[in-house]
Amino acid sequence: MSSKHPLKRTAVTVFALGASAALLVACSEPSEDVSTAETTTASSSANASDAAGEKVTITVYTSEPEEKVDEINKAFMEANPDIEVEVYRAGTGDLTARIEAEKASGSIEADVLWAADAATFETYAAQGDLAELEDVDTSDIIEEALDAENFYVGTRIIPTVIAYNTEVVDQAELPTSWADLTDPKYAGQLVMPDPAVSGAAAFNASVWKNDPALGEAWITALGENQPMIAQSNGPTSQEIAGGGHPVGIVVDYLVRDLAAAGSPIDTIYASEGSPYITEPAGVFADSEKKEAAERYINFLLSVEGQEIAVEQAYLPVREDVGTPEGTPELADIELMTPDLEVVTADKAAAVEFFQNAMN
Repeated sequence: MSSKHPLKRTAVTVFALGASAALLVACSEPSEDVSTAETTTASSSANASDAAGEKVTITVYTSEPEEKVDEINKAFMEANPDIEVEVYRAGTGDLTARIEAEKASGSIEADVLWAADAATFETYAAQGDLAELEDVDTSDIIEEALDAENFYVGTRIIPTVIAYNTEVVDQAELPTSWADLTDPKYAGQLVMPDPAVSGAAAFNASVWKNDPALGEAWITALGENQPMIAQSNGPTSQEIAGGGHPVGIVVDYLVRDLAAAGSPIDTIYASEGSPYITEPAGVFADSEKKEAAERYINFLLSVEGQEIAVEQAYLPVREDVGTPEGTPELADIELMTPDLEVVTADKAAAVEFFQNAMN
């Protein structure tokens, strides 16, 4: 069962999940454009030091695009010159595999995980891999980004939306809902990411399949319009912007990135609500640098950190920093809030159903 609500007023209910890690290869779309894992070190002033005269170095595992995480880290270390940040950046699936391999060999080597979705973090918390956050200020963070047990906190709101090419699609004929996409006039006009490849698309497939207003009937009807199935959200957004398939389903920040670069593309938030992820951050229980790790998370949530997120085209998790240009206020965006336990347990079946419906 799922529900929809204005973002401002209703909290997401999150359940501890018993599903295997394999089902939780996650949904965070920033990971999809990462083709190879990368390790980088961001350095602050060479003369800066902590009280002991030495810098503390923390390691962050993330799926954030390189230029975006570099910008965050530069600002963080300017504000915290006693901390150096090393980043291992990879797709969410690769991060999951690395974490599992490190657990099998003894302990997780990173201090902070910043990637994926609440369902993934629920599993890590249930397995004892995350430390409870002790000194992270979430007083100004929207309820949708919070974990009731305080093992992690969301850092962005990343909805999946309808996008369209502004030079091809008649403004008078724009779809306003997921249901509209089943109209035969969109036959051969649609594009969307492959849920067998895209974590967010797999998550969305299960959200839609288990939504009482959409369900299997909507997925089947959507398939009758024979949408193009792109590998991930990046190629999907580019196909829309190029006009080959002028209407599609994609994560919203990629649309803003392309529009800012001059592409003829815009966003529609579906009237039924948008499935979304929050790209949480948490501290690994094996970390010996929890204080520095929590300072990093505090920065991600701070006014400065969230203003950077907005500049990077993300929707923030606090309401006092505005939203990206041309984006509705947070309180005006309708989100779909599924039972995460149901959605995760049904993900594999939903992906299979979705693929069969599209063929």
